[in-house]
Amino acid sequence: MNKTLFATAALLLVTAAPAFADEKPAEMSFQRDGDTYVYTRAELPGRVVLAGRRLPAGDSFELTVRGAQVTGTVGDRSVSFKMPRARTRAGSTTVVAAR
Repeated sequence: MNKTLFATAALLLVTAAPAFADEKPAEMSFQRDGDTYVYTRAELPGRVVLAGRRLPAGDSFELTVRGAQVTGTVGDRSVSFKMPRARTRAGSTTVVAAR
């Protein structure tokens, strides 16, 4: 359950549009299963760092994303997992390249 939750959250967070590069990272948020996740996103060479907290519990997290691999801490636990590939809806058509 937690692995799926954080994989989904990491995929959502990494694909979100970043704030302007020269400004302090803007705090962003999303809700899932009745909890609110507040975080910042920092793009560094070769990785993206997501740091924030889960409300109302206040648990903190810091996740480092390198390619499809996610590592970091959630509360006092270490986590490591691969992000799932993005899937299209059944019946939809995706054009990858066209001439």
